[in-house]
Formats: sequence, structure tokens, C-alpha cells
Amino acid sequence: MNKIHPLASVHPNAKLGDNVEVGPYAYIDEFVEIGDGCRILPHATIFNYVKMGKNCSVFPGAVIGAIPQDLKFDGEITYVEIGDNVNIRECATINRGTKASGKGVTRVGSNTLIMSYVHIAHDCSVGEHCILVSFTGIAGETCVDDWAILGGGTLSHQFSKIGKHAMVGGGSKVNKDVPPYILCGRDPLSYAGVNIVGLRRRGFSPEQIRGIKDMYDIIYNAGFNFSDACAKIEAGFPQSEERDTILDFIRNSKRGIVRGMSSNSKGEIE
Repeated sequence: MNKIHPLASVHPNAKLGDNVEVGPYAYIDEFVEIGDGCRILPHATIFNYVKMGKNCSVFPGAVIGAIPQDLKFDGEITYVEIGDNVNIRECATINRGTKASGKGVTRVGSNTLIMSYVHIAHDCSVGEHCILVSFTGIAGETCVDDWAILGGGTLSHQFSKIGKHAMVGGGSKVNKDVPPYILCGRDPLSYAGVNIVGLRRRGFSPEQIRGIKDMYDIIYNAGFNFSDACAKIEAGFPQSEERDTILDFIRNSKRGIVRGMSSNSKGEIE
């Protein structure tokens, strides 16, 4: 049985699953689908064309499905799609997609945590098991792959990509693509090693972690340009998911990947 507070505003055509809780002064628009077991807390807002999976929580002040902040948007129908078990904390904002991007949908994968005051712009794709820490802002069409963590106050440039299992230090400005499995931070954004602690927590074996580290030593510490480093890795390492993920990411990067640490890099990685 659903528990809808009498002071909530829920459009009669909105589709709510079972055991959904809607708090006072929450607003749910007409073309909204909310899965079983979701909690829409007081003063949360869900506008049209949002589809939300099961067991999600939307905290006070969060706004999901507002029209994109893009001058090319012309009132077309576009979407926000949210997976299962997603927590969207206080005052976070997730905008709809745009037709001009060729995507038309903003996605957040299952088991992801969106902390307070995070902004996810139009047509972004956030994977599963990600953490976006408070005050992070990702610009339009940013792609955040599974298990990535963006530290507090991270800002990403439009079209940026953050690879799976990567961790970006708090306060960083992401203006280049961040390859998978790495740590990065400082100003300008720089490679700072492999995310060893995160990989251990997620069940990577010592051999897998050593292989990842050896590959990034070639990419960042052996004096090769990125193209030659990729060729050397392809020739010198047996095929594996980790190898192919790293090579595919670097070779398909359109913005270029973050550089190695330099003497001009400032600050500490949180």
C-alpha cells in the first residue's frame, strides 16, 4: 500500500508502484513513473518524463526532470531515466536530455549515490555504483562509468568522460578524459596512480591490480606518447578485460586523457 501525505501534490495520471511513500509538499508531475518501494521525501520535486526504478530515495529539495539548461532546447519531449536503489540527496538536480545532442535522455544507473547539491546536466550518463559527492557539477553529455567516484566540488567540462573505477579528488576541474582504474586530482588535473584501495574493495586480485599498474607505468612513466604506449601495451600484455578497457578508453577519447603529474601541479588529492 502506498503512503501519500495529504499535503503532497501527485498528478492522478502519474504511475506509482507498490509501497511508495510521498511526503508533504512533494510534487510529482503527470508523465512520471516511480517503481516499487521508492521514498519521495518532503519538498522533493519530480517533473514530467522521469522514469525511476525500485527502492530509490529522493530527499528534500531535490529536483528531477527540470528542462535542460541549454539554449538549443525547444520544448521537445526528452527524458530522465533512473535505475534501482538510487539515493538522491538534498537539493540535487537532474535535468532532462535534449534532442540536439542526439541522445534525448539523462541516465543514472542503479545503486548510485548522488549527494547533496550535485548537478547532473542534460544528456549525462552516470553508471552503476557511482558516488557523486556534494557540490559536484557535471556539464552536458558527461559520461561517468560504473564504480567511479567524484570527490566533493568536482566540476566536469561538457563531453568529458570518467572511466570505470576511477576516483577524482575533491575540488578538481575535469577538462580531459579520466581513464579507468586511476586516481587523479590537483590543478591542472593530473594522473596520481592507480586506485588500488578501490580495486581491492571491489574484489580485484593482486595480479589484476599489478597488471593495471604496469600498464599505466608504460602510459605515464616510460616516456612514450599515448599512441605508442597503447601499441606497446597491446603487444606486451595478454588479452584481459582490464587491458582492453584501458586501450579502448584511450583510443576512443575525443578530449584527450589527463596528463601525468608535473612540477606545476598544485594541491593534495583527498
